[in-house]
Amino acid sequence: MHPAPRFSEMPYTRPVVDTINANAARLIEAWDNAQTADEQVQVIRQWDAQQAELQSNQTLAMVHFQQETKNPDYKSEKVFFDELNPVLLGHDLELLKRVTGSEFRVELEAKLGKQAFAVWDCFLGTFEPAIADLKREEAALTTEYSEIMAGIEVEFDGETMNLSTLRGRYGDPDRDVRMRAQQTRSTALDAVSPELDRIYHELTQVRHKMATTLGYSNFIPLGYGRMSRTDYDANDVAQFRAQVRDRVVPLAQQIYARRANTLGLPELQFHDESVRDHTGVPRPKGDHDWMLKRAIEMFDALGADFGSFFRMMADCDLLDLKARNGKAGGGFCASVPRYGVPFIFANFNGTQDDVNVFTHECGHAFQNWSSRDQSLLLYQWPTYEAAEIHSMSLEFLTYPYMEAFFGDDAARFIEGHLEDAILFLPYGCAVDEFQHRVYERPDMTPDERAKLWSELESVYLPHRQYSEMSHMESGRLWQQQRHIYASPFYYIDYCLAQTCALQMWHAAANDRDGTMARYRELCSLGGSKPFTELVSAIGLANPFAPGSLNAVCDAVADTLGFS
Repeated sequence: MHPAPRFSEMPYTRPVVDTINANAARLIEAWDNAQTADEQVQVIRQWDAQQAELQSNQTLAMVHFQQETKNPDYKSEKVFFDELNPVLLGHDLELLKRVTGSEFRVELEAKLGKQAFAVWDCFLGTFEPAIADLKREEAALTTEYSEIMAGIEVEFDGETMNLSTLRGRYGDPDRDVRMRAQQTRSTALDAVSPELDRIYHELTQVRHKMATTLGYSNFIPLGYGRMSRTDYDANDVAQFRAQVRDRVVPLAQQIYARRANTLGLPELQFHDESVRDHTGVPRPKGDHDWMLKRAIEMFDALGADFGSFFRMMADCDLLDLKARNGKAGGGFCASVPRYGVPFIFANFNGTQDDVNVFTHECGHAFQNWSSRDQSLLLYQWPTYEAAEIHSMSLEFLTYPYMEAFFGDDAARFIEGHLEDAILFLPYGCAVDEFQHRVYERPDMTPDERAKLWSELESVYLPHRQYSEMSHMESGRLWQQQRHIYASPFYYIDYCLAQTCALQMWHAAANDRDGTMARYRELCSLGGSKPFTELVSAIGLANPFAPGSLNAVCDAVADTLGFS
């Protein structure tokens, strides 16, 4: 028997603010009356249970809106939680100040784990009621961005499609098709670019004001705090980016040069970057329903735990994978703690992206499922950069099953995926440095931000050239990156995790069973440790350590024939 109803049958209840306030007051009173560490633990567990129910309803509201961004009722519930969140944060603040300052803190850490207290300490530096209205303004701006991007529709070769569907043409074997697809995207984004500039400018101002209100010089330390980064800082990340510039960018340029040579081109253009040869991007051999059947077979082959997990996801309709007009773009994994289950959202477009995104989000989901019995809700997910290790590693660990999806194209898909893992790192670092530079100088104009992006492209992506794509040529390609608007400083997490996932790929080549055991262990640990300790726990090199990229870059170069 599955632990959850079908997703569409999960009851959503809008929380009652007066009830929330009353429950918060009762928890504070219970804490203040607690005389022992055990009594305080009971209060924390009551709060944790309330958090789980609130998060469940919030996930349902958020997913419903992402599924149908044009539905006014779903938008209303999304906005309700955007407005409610500062209230919830205020209550959390009052309780967690007491928890982290407890005279029994050492005993509490022994019972609940030190990582929870490290994250709670971090949280206390990110919110005060004085910034509640700014939090609401930030949420409204990110919702506006999502609506604009989800609402874009284009005409391409006689079809009306959204940007998620158009993406399926970027890797077309016909060079003219992929060029026109990118030009169509550019034209569509040109039309909304002034609004996207405005939204981001307002977001930078709002976030800077939050930071200064909380006593920071700029948003960067506040942004790191909001990401719960307890064991590294901006200096560590800058050192990592330097490694990428020195070690990865030259390898990436070799890959791009070989692609140009294979395509018979004197130089690669932007619309050529997604393809490796004249046959275009590999495509799965069937549609959505066919792919789900192949996925069930793959997860069964991975092991009984993987198989039962995925059958539960399919049986409970916890997968929304088809692109639709009005559906938000991108992909993500969320969870409904009430039932202890994850939910996967994606937009299939008929290309290799479907397999990449699907296995990626399944990695998140399997980790959350594996951690559902952790002692605190906080531990059911690790911090963001650690969470991406599970998702990116599963992309590599499913290589042996790619023939089921791609047939004779499986080897070509695997080699291309490995190349793309390297090619992603410079882009991800460009996104990260862009955000650091923006928040260091929040007074930048939109045109100055565009100029900055162009400068960073010349450093991290020096090969890049556009063909009649005014939006990208203007230095505004970054506007298409949702994380820059909605999740500041998130993107470097993919880069850090990619270096760990590449280590898992390398390890699996020599000891697959042992590597799968390490992967399962990492998933079961959830968020019970900070990033660097999770990495260490399964014997991976710390990405911040000097030279940590050398071994994987050498292995990739050797596999791809560059050494």
